[in-house]
Amino acid sequence: MHDCSIPTENDGTYLFDARGIAKRVRHAAIFGALEALIVGERLRFCNDHDPIPLLSQIRGYYGPRIRCDYVSRDPGQIVIDFVVC
Repeated sequence: MHDCSIPTENDGTYLFDARGIAKRVRHAAIFGALEALIVGERLRFCNDHDPIPLLSQIRGYYGPRIRCDYVSRDPGQIVIDFVVC
C-alpha cells in the first residue's frame, strides 16, 4: 500500500515532474504541493523549461520561507529544489 504522506526519498524530498502536467494547471499544482510541505522538506521540481515567472511568483508569495535551489539547468530538464525553511 502506498502512503503519499511519506517522502519519496529518504532525505525528505518529494518528486514533482511538471512535464506531465497540463500547462494551464502547472502553477496551481506546484503551489498546492508547496503548501503541503513542512519545514525541512523539499520538493524536487522537474520541468521542460526554466520557470522564471513561476519562481518570481513563489518568491513573492512565500518570501524566505521557500528556498529555490537549481540542481540542473540542462535543456529540456530543469531541476529545482524548493526547500521549506
